[in-house]
Amino acid sequence: MSDFQYAARARDLAAQAWVEMTSLLDLQLSPLGLRAMDALSPKPGDVVIDIGCGAGQSVLQLAERVGPEGRVIGLDIAPSLLDLARRRAADLPQVSFLEGDAQSVDLPNQSADGLFSRFGVMAFADPTAAFTNFHRILKPLGKLAFVCWRALSDNPLDHVALQAAGLEAMVDPTPFSLADPSHLRAVLHAAGFDRIVIEARDETVSSGDLDAMTTVLMRVGPLGKILRENPELRAVAEPRVRAALAPYDHKGSVALQAATWVVAAYAHP
Repeated sequence: MSDFQYAARARDLAAQAWVEMTSLLDLQLSPLGLRAMDALSPKPGDVVIDIGCGAGQSVLQLAERVGPEGRVIGLDIAPSLLDLARRRAADLPQVSFLEGDAQSVDLPNQSADGLFSRFGVMAFADPTAAFTNFHRILKPLGKLAFVCWRALSDNPLDHVALQAAGLEAMVDPTPFSLADPSHLRAVLHAAGFDRIVIEARDETVSSGDLDAMTTVLMRVGPLGKILRENPELRAVAEPRVRAALAPYDHKGSVALQAATWVVAAYAHP
């Protein structure tokens, strides 16, 4: 299998898992995304691009904020996720979707009031090029706001299950590519942004009970990626993960801490 075929297969497996886990992931990730949405503070009538919109929950939340006189464009590279997002937003005329790579997407110059992302900006081959493209799309003094992961070691949400499964050595570091705030600030500055604010947020999140959290962590995230691509490891990993999560069960809900950066910046005119 070529590198291109491997990457395409990995994306397809990831998209399939996200489609299957949508309701549980919405529950887990919504509080984290809303922090960045508050930082963006979109106004009624604004045009907002949602980078890496996935199955569309954040698009729906943005659409509520910009209202019927505004516009939200959800951008994602995965057709199956966009299909689901389109169904969820079918009754919202101010919402549209676009399939493509955000790093090179050819949206019009200075066409958006705001750019938002909930964990959709960590996988760019060239992050400076991607954020430079975002700067081009934003109107002068337009605002960028997103949430991304801090270091894996700071994130029990992922680290507890990985450590229990004994698979830390196989982790793909991509989701944590913006964990260093000095690097993140340098990328944004090089792309033309200023008034950059990078705020550490720690929040306890859950997808539900022990069954739900075990399922989610073994299907998506760093451990999920390993097990999707190496299914022979699943039988050994599952009881270990379940046992490691059990102490976090409080009245039928398993919750773990998520460590994120909430980032906001303005396009320099």
